[in-house]
Amino acid sequence: MTDTDVVPAVPAAPVKTPPDQRRRAWTVTALLVVFMMVNFADKSVLGLAADPVREDLGLSASAFGLANSAFFLLFSICGAAVGLLADRVRPKWLLLTMAVLWSLSQAPLVLGGGLTVLVASRVLLGAAEGPAFPVAQQTTLSWFPNHRRNLPGALIVLGITLGVLVAAPVLTWVIHEHGWRTAVAVVAVAGAVWALLWIPFGGEGPYAGRRGSGTPEPVPADGPGAGAGADRTAHGSDADPAADSREADRVAEAAEDVAGAGGAARGTPYRRILATRTWIGATAAYFGTYWVIAFCLVWLPSYLHDGLGYSSVASTRLLMLVWGLSGVVVLGQAGLTGWLLRRGSSSRRARGGVGGVLLLVGAGACLALPAAPAGAATVVLLVAGFGCAGAMGSVAATTVAELAPADRRGGALGIMNAVVTTAGLIAPTLVGHLVDTHGTAGYRQALLITGVLLLLGGIAAVTLIDPARDARLLSTRRADPLAPDHDAPRQLA
Repeated sequence: MTDTDVVPAVPAAPVKTPPDQRRRAWTVTALLVVFMMVNFADKSVLGLAADPVREDLGLSASAFGLANSAFFLLFSICGAAVGLLADRVRPKWLLLTMAVLWSLSQAPLVLGGGLTVLVASRVLLGAAEGPAFPVAQQTTLSWFPNHRRNLPGALIVLGITLGVLVAAPVLTWVIHEHGWRTAVAVVAVAGAVWALLWIPFGGEGPYAGRRGSGTPEPVPADGPGAGAGADRTAHGSDADPAADSREADRVAEAAEDVAGAGGAARGTPYRRILATRTWIGATAAYFGTYWVIAFCLVWLPSYLHDGLGYSSVASTRLLMLVWGLSGVVVLGQAGLTGWLLRRGSSSRRARGGVGGVLLLVGAGACLALPAAPAGAATVVLLVAGFGCAGAMGSVAATTVAELAPADRRGGALGIMNAVVTTAGLIAPTLVGHLVDTHGTAGYRQALLITGVLLLLGGIAAVTLIDPARDARLLSTRRADPLAPDHDAPRQLA
């Protein structure tokens, strides 16, 4: 019998996951959704206050775009560095540090200052927010096995949408009634409140694959009563058929993890993970999505007001419509992807195919938008183009989490995020330059660029993403091929 003929046995009595652990998993997920809401409220506040800020500080469109791009100056570098660090340091404390720094970095801007203070504040805030998405995804997904990660992963992305949906009306009112510096103070306080809640309730789950600082963690027996749970599994549970169903589901989870669906072997070099077609395809596709996010946060309010002639109130409503559709698409994608995976579809189809098609729809709408007649057609294309692009963030994160082993997941996600968020450095400055150079026609050129990037990203997702294929290529172990995978939720016999 060769190594490839060996099939590890699924344990006869998998350990029961206690209800407290399931509640904790969703509590942590909910906190991280709020974390991403605060994160994107921080990002969106200057876009919502674009006209008052430019008037108050005497900034041209190019200078304002440069100030927003400054946010991403250290964003990508810190995203990669902290993503790698998250494979060695508990993400709980990394997330807490980020939230505290968000609030501290915005304090000088609340107190006063001009362009220099604005740029310095945004650079520091960007450095602290750069790792937020990959570390939040890593922490959330550590509570769920691979085939159950679509919904929690999508909810973290939904936090982006909810952050803007809540921030748009609330911060717009604060800006108009109390000034833009007060709006900055509001989001700074929100970050501090979240940090206080995270200390007692935050943490990593049993799929984190670490103990302490970077050493593999044998997944515990999930708390008191594990032996009793195993005994019930072995002998059946006449009193609780639902428990038997849950045990059967956990057997399926164990089989999935043993079969290698959870990713490559532990200790796989980062360079091999980053060279896979799946990582490259997910990153290219997600780059297009992040370009749209940066465009929406910084310039979409101005485009609606100055480029299309909508009032401030109408612009806010359209902005909420765009982000609202994005949230619906994110949840719809999670549901469809989960349904396809449960029916036996590969991740190539369920994740890469679904995410890629959504990007292609967004690309078509953005490319058609500059030539569309003013009115309802413009609104439909705008909402479709920007709203359909957002789901790729969830697809990219869950795809890379499926591909990478637990001890490389933080770094793989962090480096992807670092590459992707360079779009936030480029887009605001480029759009500002186009608007200064060509006036409102610059917005139309920016939309064409956005459409091309979404088109390329959609093609990359459809043609390159296949985590099962690339996990097989990475799965050659350097040691005992029968060594248990600690990304599994329990020890396997």
